[in-house]
Amino acid sequence: QVQLVESGGGLVQPGGSLRLSCAVSGSSFSIYAMGWYRQTPGKERELVASIPSGGTTSTITTRYADSVKGRFTISKDSANNTLYLQMNNLKPEDTAVYYCNAARYGRQPYWGRGTQVTVSS
Repeated sequence: QVQLVESGGGLVQPGGSLRLSCAVSGSSFSIYAMGWYRQTPGKERELVASIPSGGTTSTITTRYADSVKGRFTISKDSANNTLYLQMNNLKPEDTAVYYCNAARYGRQPYWGRGTQVTVSS
């Protein structure tokens, strides 16, 4: 079974940066489309960024929510089975639990347990 473990969250001031990591184990990393989602209390989980299974870290293959474009960057290191989310110029509204997701056609997606990101002065 595929397992996803997020790390890198924490407390940061507005304008600061964080880099989230998602370690993938249990299966071949390259066959999954990967994504980062976030959720705050009382709100639905939303897609932040994604990269197709056959894609690269280029701007052509990656997708971002409008609210994070120009500030966040999703990337993956297939050799080390790790997904990243570089978050720059963080805003208070970015505060949420961030989840790693792995998707494959014909199967239920896999989720990590999340990592807390808090942006506050």
